[in-house]
Amino acid sequence: MIHVNVPKRKLIMPWEATLGNIFPSAPVLTLKGNKYVAIDHGIDQVRFLRNIGYQAPAPILHQYDWAGGTPFEIQKLTAALLTTNYRAYVLNSFGTGKTKSALWAWHFLYMNGLAGKMLVIAPLSTLTFTWSVEVFKTLPNIKVQILHGSRERRLKRLSDPEASIFVINHDGLETIVGELAKRPDIDTLCIDELAAYRNNSDRTKVVKKYAQPLKWVWGMTGSPTPNAPTDAWAQATVVTPQTVPKYFTHFRDQVMNRVTQFKYVPKHDAVQQVHRVLQPAVRFTLSDVIELPDVVEREQEVKMGTEQARVYNEMAKFARAKVSSGDIDAMNAGAILNKLLQISTGYVYKRDGTTVELDNDDRIDTMVDTVLAAENKVIIFVPFKHALAGIIKALTRVGIEVAGVSGDTPKSARDAIFHEFQNDPNGLRVIAAHPATMAHGLTLTAADTIIWFGPTTSLEIFEQANARIRRVGQKAKQLVLMLW
Repeated sequence: MIHVNVPKRKLIMPWEATLGNIFPSAPVLTLKGNKYVAIDHGIDQVRFLRNIGYQAPAPILHQYDWAGGTPFEIQKLTAALLTTNYRAYVLNSFGTGKTKSALWAWHFLYMNGLAGKMLVIAPLSTLTFTWSVEVFKTLPNIKVQILHGSRERRLKRLSDPEASIFVINHDGLETIVGELAKRPDIDTLCIDELAAYRNNSDRTKVVKKYAQPLKWVWGMTGSPTPNAPTDAWAQATVVTPQTVPKYFTHFRDQVMNRVTQFKYVPKHDAVQQVHRVLQPAVRFTLSDVIELPDVVEREQEVKMGTEQARVYNEMAKFARAKVSSGDIDAMNAGAILNKLLQISTGYVYKRDGTTVELDNDDRIDTMVDTVLAAENKVIIFVPFKHALAGIIKALTRVGIEVAGVSGDTPKSARDAIFHEFQNDPNGLRVIAAHPATMAHGLTLTAADTIIWFGPTTSLEIFEQANARIRRVGQKAKQLVLMLW
């Protein structure tokens, strides 16, 4: 089978009687003495050919200009999967460009009249600073509306006739699902972090019912089974309900062995069972992105909470007043900067030694989402000891095993933490640490992801702390994510 560019939308395949019978109106060509059949290169034709055993490339690979962008090869393959399957999974790990892949896939379908408008359901922390920004960068001519806030505000934005992409948070869907269901022009659903629906909760039932009649439904997550193989069941009931049993207990019995009345352990083939039900799917890791350097550094802006922003602005206003009056020196300038950095992380020292926790939910959610999506272990750096407790509490609350390391951690305890983290693949998943305590000498190549929960003022500490995973023995590409 070969593909030629002229005519642009034709698939040129070696002539066979089977193809001639299936496509009787397709032109037959003779090239260099060989007969070929020119079949329309469309989505339906490709799906049909694949179903009867022929290899046919996705039309997007030959008919799309990627909106002027330059995709990685794995992004092309991801978009190819999405555009040739009405229901599909993107299980690519964090940092592989899943968002762009989904946007390109939808745009190709939309521009060719094969899909209507799209609803994206995503974590609250990513609505604006991931999806809205990425739409602007990738598809600047497409208008996006963020459906967040009061019900009235959501409905007003939903009624915008110029918007083609709508983005809503997981828990927000229920508030306007009735109105969304009455919009036949929205026939594409992209669920970012599908694992948020790993339990058969009320919100899972809502999205399952909403997704059922839609034309295109795509589920994206880098970690489909963060707790157990059974996590896959509820997710599959949303995207591909035909691939799993109707009842959870039936699926549980397929992938788990019962040890005691209340304890189950995965069967030896549980991973293969999960792989079978989450199909069709594509799975790439950061190491598969051959176009990227060994270390990828990314910045992600995180919206402050209402109270957090108010306190930060008041402190900034105070600092400007000090500068204007000339009543400032290196000492109090450093103190003000330190306090601004504390406020930005959401944890602030008081004079009596206690800590005030501000409403930094978006920062916490972004951190948790990144950890859950990471392929391997994760190190989180925060430049204030008092913020460690809050970070550890947030990770523990969602079932992530984490240990904290600060200047107060005894050496024996540190050594035990580092040893378990580096040498036990089933042990400690996350270290949350003050960067100064891990700036030199350590080899922690079991991790391939570093999250800076807040910035450090020392370039040396920043570079040295990042070097903990950039050492001999590192087999994966690394991601350094800076939350600003």
